Order: sequence, then C-alpha cells, then structure tokens
Amino acid sequence: QVQLVESGGGLVQVGGSQTLSCAASGGFIIIATMGWYRQALGEERELVATIARFGDTNYADSVKGRFTISRDNAKNTVSLEMNNLQPEDTAVYYCYAHAMLLSGENSKAWGAGTQVTVSS
Repeated sequence: QVQLVESGGGLVQVGGSQTLSCAASGGFIIIATMGWYRQALGEERELVATIARFGDTNYADSVKGRFTISRDNAKNTVSLEMNNLQPEDTAVYYCYAHAMLLSGENSKAWGAGTQVTVSS
C-alpha cells in the first residue's frame, strides 16, 4: 500500500501564498502520477493539479498561472505552490498518488487532507 502524508495548509489572507507538501511511503515500485485535489464545503472533490513521473503537468483552469506543482522522484514527494490565493481556493486539499505496488497491482492512494482557508 501507499501512505501519503501532507503538510502545510492553514489560514492565509487573500492574495497570499502557501505551499503544500506530500510525502509517499510504502511498498511500491514506482509512482506514476502524483497530484492534488480539493473539496470545498458542500462541493464535490475536484482536480487541482497533477504531475506525471517525467514532469508533464495538468492544472484546473481556475488555478492556472497561480499554482505550481512539482515533484521529487528520488524523495517521492510532491508540492503545490499556491500564489495569489482567493477565497474560492478555501477547501480541504488532498494529496493523490497512482503507484505500482511490489505485488504488481496498481494502487490509487489519498492523503488525509489538509485545510486551506483564505481569509478576506
């Protein structure tokens, strides 16, 4: 299995910046895709950004130009740098990883989530 532990999050003012980090551990061979999703209160979970093993990225339109995703394959970590945060960015942010386990199975794992609150 894959365990994901997130760090970062908290309260930030409108226009501010924050960086989320996530570290993966467990019995996997390789992590293909890592990313971040978010879920606002009363809303469904939505994609924020993903990054493939060799660096291809995908962003939600709402965060393009403001958020940057990056990963360190050697450390099995993924980070999300968030700039110019807006109240609509307030949500619980979840780390995601799609990995191949030692057993040969594919595994999709989620972190426990970290709250980001943007205050005006």
